Amino acid sequence: MEQRPPKNHLATTSEKFDKLQKLNEQALLGGGEGRIARQHEKGKLTARERIELLVDEGTFEEIGKLVVHRSSDFGLDKEKYLGDGVVTGYGNVNGRLVYVFSQDFTVFGGSLSETFAEKIVKIMDLAMKNGAPVIGLNDSGGARIQEGVVSLAGYADIFYRNTRASGVVPQISAIMGPCAGGAVYSPAITDFILMVEDTSYMFVTGPNVVKTVTQEDVTSEELGGASTHSTKSGVTHFSCTNEVECINNIKQLLSYMPQNCEDEAPAVSYQPSDEKRPALDKVLPNNPNQPYDMREVVAEIADEGSFMEVHKNYAENIIVGFARIGGRSIGVVGNQPASLAGVLDINSSTKAARFVRFCDSFNIPLLVLVDVPGFLPGTDQEWHGIINHGAKLLYAFSEATVPRVTVITRKAYGGAYDVMNSKHIGADMNFAWPTAEIAVMGAKGAAEIIFKGEIAKASDSAAKLDEKVAEYTNRFANPYEATARGYIDEVIMPHNTRVKVMKAFEMLKNKVDTLPRKKHGNIPL
Repeated sequence: MEQRPPKNHLATTSEKFDKLQKLNEQALLGGGEGRIARQHEKGKLTARERIELLVDEGTFEEIGKLVVHRSSDFGLDKEKYLGDGVVTGYGNVNGRLVYVFSQDFTVFGGSLSETFAEKIVKIMDLAMKNGAPVIGLNDSGGARIQEGVVSLAGYADIFYRNTRASGVVPQISAIMGPCAGGAVYSPAITDFILMVEDTSYMFVTGPNVVKTVTQEDVTSEELGGASTHSTKSGVTHFSCTNEVECINNIKQLLSYMPQNCEDEAPAVSYQPSDEKRPALDKVLPNNPNQPYDMREVVAEIADEGSFMEVHKNYAENIIVGFARIGGRSIGVVGNQPASLAGVLDINSSTKAARFVRFCDSFNIPLLVLVDVPGFLPGTDQEWHGIINHGAKLLYAFSEATVPRVTVITRKAYGGAYDVMNSKHIGADMNFAWPTAEIAVMGAKGAAEIIFKGEIAKASDSAAKLDEKVAEYTNRFANPYEATARGYIDEVIMPHNTRVKVMKAFEMLKNKVDTLPRKKHGNIPL
């Protein structure tokens, strides 16, 4: 029979040590072994297992491990778990400091309480003070209903920190389970969202409410799964097949980013070699109306294997992502002729604008590859605000003070020429291939307007149109008019593009530019 100390017994040092050890062991179990087993049955890792995968071995230091909730309503005073449903702390990822919170679905379904929120707020405040990224691993049923408005206040406290931290330290959100209702707005404010296919979802109102209000029958996966948000809404930047891939993507993302807005992105060692890329001379089809994949151009300009595409499956008519040139981190924005001929539309403008603003916030230079026939016409675009959305991209480039280099590979027509990091909106170096066509519009459309009378009077109007198209092409659909005026700094052979871009970024590495003094601008949201 166990010998218990008498009531008035003063605990010895050994007993105090034992108590701490038992509490620590209890905290590691979260909601208990049964719930951990159910988490694994769903194909999901636990909150602690996710952190172990993310941070360098032996570097994680937990904060708030023994915190418990303060609520006594609805029987909560009889059910308390150490840590209260979220694991928070700091550690290293590839030797660099990060702050992490990982929501524990085994404790009250990961629902957010007052103390749960306080733990997250604490590490966000530390991240701001110490200038390091914040990574949130989300797996939560939402607000802890039993705590009422206190839980809602906790969410607002987090949203406020997200907003204050925006542009100060990188913020990355991984959705690894449910994320619904007000909970979605914290990830939405952060810089990048990653979701796991089949086990995660995000929505403001769930399928049951949707059914009641709109009569739509929809599953959680259809309404807010990883596939939906990576292709239709653009809410998520990465759709991952499993949690391991998701965490590896977080690590890779961090490798391109600085610790904070006053830092520079880490460079990797690079051994210079022959930087000419003859393959670029063969990228463009002979027919100027034929598509090609701009990713082939990126692959030849960037360091081998360094391109990490962001938002790959959303607004595919523009590509954005991180790469390295000479070992240094850059952001890439490029029209994609293989999708919708590379036109700018509502979704592509918003996608690119957000990426440009992230790069500018964190001192990451921008390489812009241009092949754009203009903005997508039609009532759908106009009625849904292409004017405002296109202006977002224009604003983002105009506001950016990081080094900015543009290469026009083929078409640069109309207002889209201006928007895609032209010299006129502050680009530092602008190159064009000999195949570039810089004009108000395509040669055929221009000829039909300019020479309308001549074509109408001609005995063979089709032949006259062809003649005038050729005349306009020779006169305007080339890079030399713009070069003569200094809008293009140099016309270069495609195989020299990597060399020229490397030298340009090297020249610009100490660039200093400041915006006019103001509280903040008013981007056309």
